[in-house]
Amino acid sequence: MALSDLLRPEGLLLDIAAENKADLLTQLSARVADIWDLDATRVLKKLTQREELGSTGIGRGIALPHCTCDGVQTPMVVFARVTPGVDYKAVDGDKVDLVMALLLPKDNTSQHLSALAQAARILRQPAVVKALRRASAPEEVMAIFRAAQSTAEEERRVEQGA
Repeated sequence: MALSDLLRPEGLLLDIAAENKADLLTQLSARVADIWDLDATRVLKKLTQREELGSTGIGRGIALPHCTCDGVQTPMVVFARVTPGVDYKAVDGDKVDLVMALLLPKDNTSQHLSALAQAARILRQPAVVKALRRASAPEEVMAIFRAAQSTAEEERRVEQGA
């Protein structure tokens, strides 16, 4: 399943304020819980435990917090643009302002890896990152992700020699 198909308009948080990484993860957990009827405290605990293993801040102002979670059958995605960015302990030390959080099925490692790979392919496209930072409406963000998904899929095919 395409990552862009998993993103819902209600899963977009544009220009939210967060005091720090913990506050940001709390807000993301609350949104996930609201959309998919999960326990926000459990989601936050799982995301925090994953961050303790190493920051999911991948650089250039982008973070991909993710975790597996009981009761999740298919990947769940929430996207946030944080204004201003927060110190996320990212690999390059830059503040994070674009965040794609993924909750993944506990017993489906292949789905887990596929979702993370798709997210990374999408968010490493400079034009996509620039457009996401400028987008003014959820519909625009959704369109950016749909177009980026096509580009990412073509990139994957080329890499695999297909």
